[in-house]
Amino acid sequence: MSDTVKNTLLFALMAGLIIGTGFVQSWNSALFIVNMGLISAIMALGVNLQWGFAGLFNVGVMGFVALGGLAVVLTSMAPVGEAWSAGGLRVLAGLALGAATIVGAVFLNKRLKGRARLIGLPLFLIVGFFIYRAVFDPGVAAVEAINPAATGYLGGLGLPVLLAWPMGGLLAAGVAWLIGKTALGLRSDYLAIATLGIAEIIIAVMKNEDWLGRGVKNVNGLPRPVPYEIDLQNSESFVQSAESFGMDPVTASTLFVKLGYSVLFTIVLVVIFVMAQAALKSPWGRMMRAIRDNEVAAAAMGKNVTRRHLQIFVLGSAVCGIAGAMLTTLDGQLTPGTYQPLRFTFLIWVMVIVGGSGNNLGAVLGGFLIWWLWVEVEPLGHWAMHFITSGMAEDNALRNHLIDSAAHMRLLTMGVILLLVLRFSPRGLIPEK
Repeated sequence: MSDTVKNTLLFALMAGLIIGTGFVQSWNSALFIVNMGLISAIMALGVNLQWGFAGLFNVGVMGFVALGGLAVVLTSMAPVGEAWSAGGLRVLAGLALGAATIVGAVFLNKRLKGRARLIGLPLFLIVGFFIYRAVFDPGVAAVEAINPAATGYLGGLGLPVLLAWPMGGLLAAGVAWLIGKTALGLRSDYLAIATLGIAEIIIAVMKNEDWLGRGVKNVNGLPRPVPYEIDLQNSESFVQSAESFGMDPVTASTLFVKLGYSVLFTIVLVVIFVMAQAALKSPWGRMMRAIRDNEVAAAAMGKNVTRRHLQIFVLGSAVCGIAGAMLTTLDGQLTPGTYQPLRFTFLIWVMVIVGGSGNNLGAVLGGFLIWWLWVEVEPLGHWAMHFITSGMAEDNALRNHLIDSAAHMRLLTMGVILLLVLRFSPRGLIPEK
């Protein structure tokens, strides 16, 4: 069987699973899987750029996804005028002083020598820290005191929400550059520990700095690039169109909105996929794979390994940031408490491994397949347990235990799938050529 036929059959099977979900459960569920599958595929492409192209073991995916979500708030939400008047400029001044302290410390570290560095550098950092906090803290307190039940933060720029998606990529890329400059010199296992810790720091900042994005109070009512369901239901032309197809207007409006998201997400996925494929087949892509396979040989041929690693780390993180912005737009709210490593790091890595590390098409397939399993395994597990225990009494302890344990089918299935793939197809369903 040729690769083309095999890949076509795999994607046809995936399409059949989604269509089957629509017939058996509901088309709302099927479109939800499609939208989340598209976002997951984009995240998997970002991780595949880093791991599949360059061998960078980044387990801080969650942090870059969260930065993409924060970018939606900073870009599309309207500015809170009262908060800016109360302490907005003071917050910005404090941040500028903090950044200036860091830049100054770097400059002094290069210029000072011996005892002057030993005494002067810590003294400069301590003085700079207290000045920064003296300016920053009162500004934060003033901002967070403005109607904390509804706002209590600075808001955003009030721009169209679609602009927030590339802004999410830029924000994630900027932070990735800062992280990469300090962490990419580490060996792979230490790099994994560093990126995981940095991701947790990003989430902790988002949870605790209310002035930035309301923290755990969440930002609700984010703008949408598609119409609201209630507006469609109040449109006579839409209601007439839905009734002409024999559909309930409420259901039709929900499907229409989800289809709108599907079209937008598909466009983004196609653009990123085409660009990733072009990069893979270019001399730059061949160089990255050469560095991945043998860093010493690549360095001996004059390639700047650290600089190339920084490039691919920034690019992959930017893709994850775009996906994070799309996810927050789909949810309609920013909820920092939901950024869990299990969902945004472990699952994405499973998608890349199962789909095929180093193969962009495999990453897309893995994104859809693993998300479908993540959504459907639990209800299928409940059905299976009810079927298996159908002959037992309702108060049977074993029956109740098995039914209660069905909620853990997701984790069990992910582990079993990963083991089976690593045993029988260690290079993934669509392996790298």
